[in-house]
Amino acid sequence: GEILAVAGGGSSSVKLWDTSTWQLIDTLTVPRPDGVKPDKSGGKFVLSVAWSPDGKRLACSTMDGVISVFDVARAKFLHHLEGHFMPVRSLVFSPVDPRVLFSASDDMHVHMYDADGKSLVSAMSGHSSWVLTVDASPDGAAVATGSSDRTVRLWDLTMRASVQTMTNHTDQVWGVAFRPPGGTGVRVGRLASVSDDKSISLYDYS
Repeated sequence: GEILAVAGGGSSSVKLWDTSTWQLIDTLTVPRPDGVKPDKSGGKFVLSVAWSPDGKRLACSTMDGVISVFDVARAKFLHHLEGHFMPVRSLVFSPVDPRVLFSASDDMHVHMYDADGKSLVSAMSGHSSWVLTVDASPDGAAVATGSSDRTVRLWDLTMRASVQTMTNHTDQVWGVAFRPPGGTGVRVGRLASVSDDKSISLYDYS
């Protein structure tokens, strides 16, 4: 679509911009969960935003490990998703199911949520340090993660477990991305990762 969601700084909000006119459409304020007191650690510093594939929901994550879900059409906060206790640096919705949201956190876990039902479906572990990035495969069957433990992991969502670990990077991995479907002669899936070791790696998977 034409709406860009932007978060940054300590504003505790996500701004929605119309990219055809570059006018501000709305500001989504991230509320603090009940019972949580303000702290000095920048708890509401927004680290990541993600759109659901149908464009109806927007999720954002913060330094205190809380994920907030919004109804975009009504610019309304819906609920929090909890379970992480350290910063959540990356979010991605399943490309095939707008209810399913994945998160990567400094607590070394990858979470799978039912974003509409407000429930934690699965907590997956395997990294030995912060999980910095997560992406979902185009078919929704797997996710990939990168970590400050210098590895990239591929997770099977049927097994809810890590099935492959790539160890070619020599520094923390800040980004992973699956190749979108389509393209002439594309027979296998491809995953890219980028690291503080100043390299980009490409992986084929089936």
